[in-house]
Amino acid sequence: MDYMKEALKEAYEGIENGHGGPFGAVIVKDNEIIGRGHNRVLQKHDPTCHGEMEAIRDACAKMGTHDLSGCEIYTTAEPCPMCLGAIMWANITKAYYGCNVEDTDKIGFRDDKFYDFLNGSGSILTLEETDRKECKKLFDEYVKDKSAERY
Repeated sequence: MDYMKEALKEAYEGIENGHGGPFGAVIVKDNEIIGRGHNRVLQKHDPTCHGEMEAIRDACAKMGTHDLSGCEIYTTAEPCPMCLGAIMWANITKAYYGCNVEDTDKIGFRDDKFYDFLNGSGSILTLEETDRKECKKLFDEYVKDKSAERY
């Protein structure tokens, strides 16, 4: 099966229905698609509903786990920083993409601003530490709780 064609089908479904941008993804394990998704930012009024995020949510729900070790993701565009983070948190270790960051920029998406920020040269967000003592206490209590699943 051509998995990128399946990711493209997802993307076309999304744009044809006005759900969001041209981004679709599928997650594959053992040569079987276990998760599908396309951009639903406009449909759900949720900026986290990128194609990769939706495919991860779908795969996790179907598999009954947050751990997608042994899976691969096929996506129509190079994942943005948020999606890269989610892919890594899901333990997916191989990602195939179609269009690159420059292609995405040319159609009006601003991934470059996020990469600039992560590289220390952007100013789209201010980060400031506050109430560390109270938050550290929370962390210490979490570590003491031996029944808590660590993730």
